[in-house]
Amino acid sequence: MQITDVKVRKLFDEGPMKAIVSVTFDSQLAVHDIKVINARDKFFIVMPSRKNPDDTYRDIVHPINSQFRAELEDAVIEAYNEALASAPLSEDDPVATPV
Repeated sequence: MQITDVKVRKLFDEGPMKAIVSVTFDSQLAVHDIKVINARDKFFIVMPSRKNPDDTYRDIVHPINSQFRAELEDAVIEAYNEALASAPLSEDDPVATPV
């Protein structure tokens, strides 16, 4: 199974969640709501999940082996970094230069 597309749907400035991403596999299957998290100076992904009646969470889709998880994580974080680099600077950013 090949990752054929990664779309960064939303970027966040505040908090540990930095983005919400959708990934397409073999141009035929899409997985939405993969989260990019930054914690302890490390980026990683969290798969989509649902809340159980006992207030625990269970992934509704996940990689089966660590090799594919690493491949998926690398592709998602690379797409996040590209989206971040091409995102316009906010008006509140002290580095932004007014036009």
